[in-house]
Amino acid sequence: MDIEKIIYKEALKAYKKEEIPVGCVITRNGEVISRAHNTRQSKHSCINHAEILAILKAEKKLKDWRLDGCELYVSLKPCNMCKEVIKQARIDKVYYIVDSNFNDERKQAITAQFCGDCKEKYTELLSRFFKKKR
Repeated sequence: MDIEKIIYKEALKAYKKEEIPVGCVITRNGEVISRAHNTRQSKHSCINHAEILAILKAEKKLKDWRLDGCELYVSLKPCNMCKEVIKQARIDKVYYIVDSNFNDERKQAITAQFCGDCKEKYTELLSRFFKKKR
């Protein structure tokens, strides 16, 4: 399973819908349980962040709101709202590719789970999105 590719594919789906390109994957025991991307603009909902949508899908699949033993992988560091939902869902670990302040090299937090090429590719996608919006 290549989590980086799945996350990037989800982020690209959001980008093509003119959403902030964030992709998310939840796994348990090495198996992908759910995946999602931002749909705030297209669904007209402030809570439709990739992380929350992936959590809702995982809860439905596992038939439990407790996601003990699950790991969440996301392209962009979760916002405060998503952090709280992640805590409530009892997700064990969270990995992200870039910090929300992706232009500040000192603050980029890449976990060992992700490759440097993945970071560059995703940062470029984010930059392209925000340049297009200006």
